[in-house]
Amino acid sequence: MNFERLIPVLQVAIGPVILISGVGLLLLTMTNRFGRVIDRSRELVELVRAGNGERQRSEAQLKILWDRARLLRTAIYLAGASALLAATMVVALFVGALQSLEVATFVGALFVGCLATLCGSLVFFLRDLQRSLHALALELDINNTPRA
Repeated sequence: MNFERLIPVLQVAIGPVILISGVGLLLLTMTNRFGRVIDRSRELVELVRAGNGERQRSEAQLKILWDRARLLRTAIYLAGASALLAATMVVALFVGALQSLEVATFVGALFVGCLATLCGSLVFFLRDLQRSLHALALELDINNTPRA
């Protein structure tokens, strides 16, 4: 492959690379939230075991934290899959260019899959945000809080 044919491939590959960077920042945010959920769960478990505080409220918060951890885990899996699909897209672009293969359909499918998993990840992430508000309402003992 000569240099003149490589330049357009590099230009096309920049988009997925930027997407990987953005997904990486989302993953950082999600894993930080996941860590906070795990830390808070451990604190509440210690309170329940020690018999300090209101057991019923702590157990309700633990249930919410368990749900949030599952939502965040799914969001992280989907975001990771999105980054993996974007990286595969870059590889497919280069292999297609080097081997003079027609990869447009495959790359298009990877792009759609990448965006679909990213959208799914964001849906689960937003669902976690919704559940966190319910946990805060329990913590603050706010009555008549709508269930998320």
